Amino acid sequence: ILGIAEAFKSCTDERKVNVCVGAYRDSTGKPWILPSVRKAEERLLVDPTVNKEYAPIAGDAKYVDLALGFAYGTDADMTKLAGVQTLSGTGACRVGGHFLSKFVPKPEGMDKVPIYIPNPTWGNHIAIFNNCGMDVRRYRYYNSKTNRLDYDGLIEDLKEAPEGSVILLHACAHNPTGCDPTMEQWKDISDLIKSKKHHCFFDSAYQGFASGDAEADASALRLFVSEGHNVVLAQSFAKNFGLYGERTGTLSVVCNSLEERSAVMSQLKLIIRPMYSSPPIHGSSIVKTVLTDEELTAEYYDNCKEMATRINAMRVKLVEVLKEVGSDHDWSHVTEQIGMFAYTGMNSDMCDELTSKYSIFLTRDGRISLAGLNDGNIEYVAKAVHDVTAGKSITS
Repeated sequence: ILGIAEAFKSCTDERKVNVCVGAYRDSTGKPWILPSVRKAEERLLVDPTVNKEYAPIAGDAKYVDLALGFAYGTDADMTKLAGVQTLSGTGACRVGGHFLSKFVPKPEGMDKVPIYIPNPTWGNHIAIFNNCGMDVRRYRYYNSKTNRLDYDGLIEDLKEAPEGSVILLHACAHNPTGCDPTMEQWKDISDLIKSKKHHCFFDSAYQGFASGDAEADASALRLFVSEGHNVVLAQSFAKNFGLYGERTGTLSVVCNSLEERSAVMSQLKLIIRPMYSSPPIHGSSIVKTVLTDEELTAEYYDNCKEMATRINAMRVKLVEVLKEVGSDHDWSHVTEQIGMFAYTGMNSDMCDELTSKYSIFLTRDGRISLAGLNDGNIEYVAKAVHDVTAGKSITS
């Protein structure tokens, strides 16, 4: 993805469009600093109590409590949550993977802890958990014949996984497909995981950004906690707060007692200390400032809804314009998806042609970042997509 971004920058074609980037863009194609975030930064600049000292190994405790309340709900039992500040969601996955690799019992006959991740998934998951010493395996998630969730395949694969495996779940707005289970399906997945004594690892990168409602986007996570799972959660504030470069996140573990929480916190600190010692403080200070002020919190929720609304408008309009320019494909799967991306069903050859012929830059799995679309380029992109897909299948 970083290579595609570099290719886009060096491209001299005036028509070029970047629908690869996994970051929000406004209606003019520019990065957007949330007004609530900007106001929080302004307050920090004039606050005489703010300094640049090191954070503790586990990070800013107040920030962590607020972040976990954001994810688990303000009524969550914080005494059962072991939480540490991390280097965004990537760092949370890395610390969490290390912890699980070290402490989850290995299934009989295996020399590594197996972690099952959806196929497809965010590409970095594979490298992260391999580097944690885990046995990375896949479970079916997306059915390319229907361009929708492969629920039956998912259930079958989780049933076949060795008892006590780690199961990675995207909390909302699955990346890259945008296909999420229904709440009824989540309940069945929860029951199956419990029956197999699997361990749940949620990756939450889009809470609030997916639907515009942070509470709704946390529904699957909170369901699993209410069902008694000792969830591990990787949480990122890159997308939903627009803090991409600030590397702001948390890792948390739902524990059974205060004693267990204390032991988990000790082990997480032992993992973090030789890895990066302590986290950066600017992004976490922004989140803390926003979430401790009622006015800023309300404005933040409006900002988040504004981003989600624009993304969804581009999702709907892309399908409408594809029809207007003559495409006879069924693109309904795109409008049924949620989050930043549209998983189109285009194959790698189609994607290559979009780039070489039209200077439209995207990943070769057919994923389009809807944030890269706006009223000024959506017709051009739709016409190009129609050209490369006309008379060809977008299912396999």
